[in-house]
Amino acid sequence: MTQDKMGLTATIVFQASSANYGESLGNVASLKKLTRGDGQQYSYISRQAIRYDIVQQLGEKEANLEAEGSGDKKVIQFAKDASIKDFPEIDFFGYMKTEKCNNSSIRSAKVRLSNAISQEPYEGDTDFLTNMSLAQRIRKATGDNKIRNSIAQSEIQQSYYVYTLTVDLDQIGVDDNDGTNLNAHEKNRRVAKLLDTIQYLYRDIRGRREDLKPSFVIGGVYDIKNPIFENAVKVRNSNIDIESIQSILDDPRVKENTSVGFVDGAFNNNQEIKDKLDAVTVAKFMTDLKKKVADYYEGN
Repeated sequence: MTQDKMGLTATIVFQASSANYGESLGNVASLKKLTRGDGQQYSYISRQAIRYDIVQQLGEKEANLEAEGSGDKKVIQFAKDASIKDFPEIDFFGYMKTEKCNNSSIRSAKVRLSNAISQEPYEGDTDFLTNMSLAQRIRKATGDNKIRNSIAQSEIQQSYYVYTLTVDLDQIGVDDNDGTNLNAHEKNRRVAKLLDTIQYLYRDIRGRREDLKPSFVIGGVYDIKNPIFENAVKVRNSNIDIESIQSILDDPRVKENTSVGFVDGAFNNNQEIKDKLDAVTVAKFMTDLKKKVADYYEGN
């Protein structure tokens, strides 16, 4: 691939439980949710939460931070001397550096994420929580039987979730603010490591480790910088909606550059996914995608 402006996109389906909470209402921990036109509420995992997990698991040095401002109005931001040369975090997700009496230095994200939105409506399930065992222990240890259990509730949901990743391949390793342009080998290494991280992504929350690795993934490298499958991948009754995907694949520019990976047995229509989308394993999908990325950087 020798095109100058190329983008990578992948839309990912995974199954998880109660992986992102918002503000609590009294003693009830509330899932982050949005309401659609059908009146139903759908839980979601914010793009910021997914970004956090990627950065934590990327295995690269995190960018230096500083507090800019005065008094109680200080703003935490990336250090003024933090460069994408040293920190893939800000190469991927951008930065804004402000300084009093000086112009801000801004670099937009080159790796973009959507929220991961549940494919099934939230039905109001809750988990009843107490610290009974600890209360019993302290009552026994102190002899104070007036100590009572604490009681709380958490909203819970098990669902398929869908999110989309996009990467501006031609902008990775490039920062016009300081003239940085990394070599092709380093650009390829960074994107490959990002894909490796996403392949086995997880999320630690409330004593659980939730598995966010793809059960289904579709995408590729294109000369169209669009999250192509973001609104086309749907899960209904544990089935991947094939028709909506095929309608996107009617465009030859998309079809010839698209691959599909999935976990066999993860969906009710496994055979249909294989037959109509020529699906391979997620591992094979990721290997092929990394090869396309390497070919792009070698040609540029």
